[in-house]
Amino acid sequence: MSLTRKIAHNTLYQIIGRGGAGILAIVGIGFITRYLGREGFGIYTTITSFLMFFGIIANFGLTTITVQMISERDDGIDKIFNNIFTLRLFSSIILLSLAPIASLFFPYPTIIKIGIAITSLAFLFQMLTETTIGIFQKHLQMYKPAMAEFVSRIIFVGLIALFVYLQYGILSMMVVLNIANFIWFVITFYYARRLIKIHLAFDWDVWREVLRRSWPIGLSIILNLIYLKTDVLILSVLKNQETVGLYGAPYKLIDAITTFAMMFMGLILPLMATSWAKQNLDRFKKIFQKTFNGLILVIVPMVVGTYFIGEKLMVIYAGQEFAASGKVLSILVLGAGALFIGSLFAHTIVALDKQKMIIWGYAIDAAISLTLYFIFIPKYSYIGAAWVTVFSETLIAFIGLWVIYRVTGIMPRFIKIFFKSLLAVIPMGLALYYLQNLHVVFLMGIAAITYGVFIVLFGGVTIKDIKEVVKLKS
Repeated sequence: MSLTRKIAHNTLYQIIGRGGAGILAIVGIGFITRYLGREGFGIYTTITSFLMFFGIIANFGLTTITVQMISERDDGIDKIFNNIFTLRLFSSIILLSLAPIASLFFPYPTIIKIGIAITSLAFLFQMLTETTIGIFQKHLQMYKPAMAEFVSRIIFVGLIALFVYLQYGILSMMVVLNIANFIWFVITFYYARRLIKIHLAFDWDVWREVLRRSWPIGLSIILNLIYLKTDVLILSVLKNQETVGLYGAPYKLIDAITTFAMMFMGLILPLMATSWAKQNLDRFKKIFQKTFNGLILVIVPMVVGTYFIGEKLMVIYAGQEFAASGKVLSILVLGAGALFIGSLFAHTIVALDKQKMIIWGYAIDAAISLTLYFIFIPKYSYIGAAWVTVFSETLIAFIGLWVIYRVTGIMPRFIKIFFKSLLAVIPMGLALYYLQNLHVVFLMGIAAITYGVFIVLFGGVTIKDIKEVVKLKS
């Protein structure tokens, strides 16, 4: 099986599982937004964003290091994984236990502080689930955790719908998140144990090696956290929960979209790490360029399409009360595009084992973005926050590209694929403009078909590429 088909088939399995889970998550959030309204959803967003801070710090690069270290070798995987899993377990318990205590020092209403305490378990289960992902990536069996996530999201949507019907209130939404994430963890853990024997391990030499390699990623993640997630917390303190709700609703939709980029990068990282470790530069460059091309083919129509139907998307997703969030979505999707490209560069840097080289970039981005948040949020509210997010994602993408070029001399070929995407997106944009009175579902279908036809006509995707992806026989 060729490289393109191998990646494509595994991506297809994930799209069915994780894509379905993402759609279900969007449906669940849609129930929540309609039930809670702007202010209630603002409270929901503040709770999850606050806990995300502690959860991401607890990660400290361990998820990425798991993939990297087990991709570099074929033996001793059990020992490495079990030590990382144990380290992740204890770090997550400690950090997430601090979250409810830290919330006491914020000017939040009591319901938010209680919600943070209740929802900490959900993030613990998510942290542990993410740690096992490296095992599935190593064996190219990502469809298993994807299906586990799909099942958990079915339960999430079902319980949310039930509790909304019973009018149980916002804290019941947080309980549902705990239940769904617990089921996700249990199923994923079951499948992981069929590939590796999992147990607690305390080999201090391995722990030191893991921390030695993970601290640059961990520090980068913390700095990344400052420029990506402080917007919601600053809004929650300087503005009100209704403002957080208007900003948080499109942000949740963007998070669901970027899940696909992270999913794809999860498949690419082991391949790139292995190619670089074996000094197979031709294969490394091929993977890098193919991935870059694929992202451009997705980003261009995503940005243009959202410009035309952003408000309609928010109404069908979150309800008429969130129509004003359409403008925020049209801005944030630019940041999502930059994040897609930045994610490729970040994972490439990890594959090169040059994480230390980009720490200064994250530090600069964090310092500038944090300053801009405090300047623009008080004056322009969530619109200011959205534009600063776009800036921060774009800046770190350029810094990542510079690091890759310094180490490898590789510069992605950009103009040709972008020009073809631009040509294909023009008729798509015209179709959306002249047919804007149609229902958003029809508009999305028309956009996908129009862009798909013209991108093939202009050679952005060749018939050979399509046959290679869908061909079943090796």
